Amino acid sequence: MTTAISEDHRFLIEGVRDYARGELLELDKQWDREERSCCERLDQLYEMGLLGLRIPEEAGGIAVPMLPYAHIIRELAYASPSVAVTVSVHSMVCEAIKMFACDAIRDQMQHKLATAGNLSAFAISEPDAGSDPGAAKTRAEPVEGGWKLTGSKFWVTNGIVGRWFIVLARTADTGNSRDLSMFLLDAQSDGVDRRPIHGKMGIRGSETGEMNLDGVFVPREHLLGEEGDGLKIALSALDGGRIGIASQAIGIGLACVDMMVSYSKERVQFKQPIASFQAIQWMIADSQTELDAGQLLVDRAADLKESGTSYTREASMAKLFASEAANRIAYRAVQVHGGTGYVNECRVEQLYRDARITTIYEGTSEIQRYVIARELLRDA
Repeated sequence: MTTAISEDHRFLIEGVRDYARGELLELDKQWDREERSCCERLDQLYEMGLLGLRIPEEAGGIAVPMLPYAHIIRELAYASPSVAVTVSVHSMVCEAIKMFACDAIRDQMQHKLATAGNLSAFAISEPDAGSDPGAAKTRAEPVEGGWKLTGSKFWVTNGIVGRWFIVLARTADTGNSRDLSMFLLDAQSDGVDRRPIHGKMGIRGSETGEMNLDGVFVPREHLLGEEGDGLKIALSALDGGRIGIASQAIGIGLACVDMMVSYSKERVQFKQPIASFQAIQWMIADSQTELDAGQLLVDRAADLKESGTSYTREASMAKLFASEAANRIAYRAVQVHGGTGYVNECRVEQLYRDARITTIYEGTSEIQRYVIARELLRDA
C-alpha cells in the first residue's frame, strides 16, 4: 500500500484547510442554529473545484485521486460536517455516473456536474427501505422512449437544491434483486415534488429531503448500467461513499481533540490546568490514537479503490471504526468541557450531535459489521 500524496495535492489539502477554517467554521454554527442549508455556498464550492474533485480534467473537474480526496473531505468536516457530506454525496454520484452511464450521457453529465447549478443526490432510501435497499417500492414503468417513475424517496442528502438524482426503482416484481434498476433523473422534471426534512439532531446545514415521484419521465438512455443492475450499482456507490463518511467522522473527531487540548490548558481547577490531570490526559491520548488508527484505515481503503482492487471490506472497516470513534471522542470532548460543553455556545455540543449520524447513514454500524463478516467468510 502506498499512502504518498503528491506535493500539488498537499497544497490543495492545505488550501482547503485554510478555506474551511477561515470561511466555513462560523457559517456552520449559523447553519446549525438556524437550520439553514449550506448550499447557499455552492457557487463558491464550484469555483474552488470542490464539486469536481472526482471528475476528469477534460470534463472540467480536477480529478483528485481517492487518497487526497479523503483528506479534503476530512478538512471540510473539521469546520463544517454539513459541507463535507454535501461534497461527499455529490462526488459519489459523479463516480457512479462515470462508471455506469452510457458513453454519451457520461460525457454530457460530467461536464454538467462540474458546473454550478448541477448538484447531485443519491436517492435509494424509502420510508420502508433503509438498511435494506432491496425492499424499495418505487416503480419504473416502461413507456415509449424511456420509463415513468412513481414512488417516494426519503433521507435524500442534497435533496432540495440538487438537480441530478440517481434513483433506485423496481422494473419488475419477481421478488429478487434483479427487479431493481438505477436511473438518472432530472429533478426539474414534471411530477417531482420535494420537501425538506426539518428537526434533525445534527448536520443541520446539510439538506435532507423527501421526494415524491408521480409518473416522472426518464429517457431510455438515462438507465445506468443494464436493467436489473440497480442494487449492484447502489452497493458499488456506497463502498466509495463510506470512505467519504469515514473521513467526515475523522474531521469531526480532530476538531473535538483540538478543542479538548485547548480548553484543558486554559481551564483551571484545584489551582492547576485540568490538562495536568491524568484523567484528562488519557481522554486526549485515547482520542488521538483512535483518530490515527481511523486515518490509516481510510488511507488503506482509498489506496485500494484508486488501484482498482476490491475494497468493500476495507471501506466498511474504515467507516465502522472512524464513525464509532468520532462518537466516543465527541463524548469525551463534552466531558472535558464539563457544563460549558453542554450548551450550544460551545462548539463541542454541536459536534457531539453532528457525530451521531456518521454511524447511521451510508450503512449503519450494524450493516458495516455484517459486510465485514460476509467478506471474511466469503474469502475463507
